Amino acid sequence: MLGGLRKVARRAFGLARADGRADAARSAVALGRGAWYSREESIMGTAIRVELWSPERPAAESAMAAVMEEMHRVDRTMSPHKPDSELSRINAQAADGPVTISREMFELLSRSLHFSRLSDGAFDITFASAGQLYDYRERIRPDEQALARARAAIGYQNLLLDEPACTVRFARPDVRIDLGGFAKGYAVDSGAALLRRRGIAHAIVTAGGDSHIVGDRGGRPWTIGVRDPRRPGELAAVLPLKDVAVSTSGDYERYFDEGDVRFHHILDPRTGASPNSVRSVTIIAPDGLTSEGLSKSVFVLGVEKGLRLIEAQRDVDAVVVDAAGVLHYSAGLRPAGPAPGAARKPAAQAAATTPELAQEKNPAPAQAGAQSQSTTQAQSATQSQSISESSAQKVTV
Repeated sequence: MLGGLRKVARRAFGLARADGRADAARSAVALGRGAWYSREESIMGTAIRVELWSPERPAAESAMAAVMEEMHRVDRTMSPHKPDSELSRINAQAADGPVTISREMFELLSRSLHFSRLSDGAFDITFASAGQLYDYRERIRPDEQALARARAAIGYQNLLLDEPACTVRFARPDVRIDLGGFAKGYAVDSGAALLRRRGIAHAIVTAGGDSHIVGDRGGRPWTIGVRDPRRPGELAAVLPLKDVAVSTSGDYERYFDEGDVRFHHILDPRTGASPNSVRSVTIIAPDGLTSEGLSKSVFVLGVEKGLRLIEAQRDVDAVVVDAAGVLHYSAGLRPAGPAPGAARKPAAQAAATTPELAQEKNPAPAQAGAQSQSTTQAQSATQSQSISESSAQKVTV
């Protein structure tokens, strides 16, 4: 469906990069003396990347190291795979009675309940009661009886918080929670806040499909390319952004196919199964916790209900690729024309026009490998190259 339009998208993206090169010299003047520095590691089961501008290399190295340490800290606290994490302790003990937790964890669980109520249960961290039954690498899925037992334990109402005591308990014994629905969004927010406290004014922190952007890229926006869900290397949309967070959730990150059915890691809490009406959802919001929480919510709700939810939020926009490969925009990104939720353009063609739409909104602006790696690079402000790619987004300059 999109084949005849991919050339249009590539040409438009090429023009955008050419314009970026023309702006690069001006960026050097806008930023003053210094250089771009970047570092990448594999943490939280995904690629973590930091890029920032700094006048001095030691300050850049120190700031990037601090961000990576913060990512490790979040992973140690919130990983469901580490038996000594705070999350694992909750899952092991909260069915037996109240568990005292950190204020940080309490606030995250409170925010999860906020998104659950906002989405009428489409976002629900108790999905893990069913999620733990899947193994996407081994192509394992539960049978209907096992899934039915797990569904009985799903429900955000089973998560009971006591604010004065700072405790959590589960209302029934089989409940299990997983913060994968927005832990990476929280992590990039924490990394960006850390950089701001150190006086970094131009940066991007990325964890897989979640990014938090600090400032602009030297007088021009950061350009985020959203992956085409079915064509690796192709872009579905190009978004010039500044001072926002952006999250992409897709059915191509962790999955296996059986015939025509795709079993992927985003589960509908109401069924315990993978929704199939959407291929990817990208949310632009003021913070990563919001953007990732809403990306999961919209994915489960589908195009029509999902975009209605987005239109009701302040300072939030969405790009949705549906099961037919058609792109849908929220009002802040959409040109005058069809009503919210109506079909827009095939994803490849939309990549040619999305930059202009995003600039109107912001006028001033593969999964990680098994081995962990860390690299640090310095770039001149006049360079123009691809700097980061994840399974969901590509940052281009």
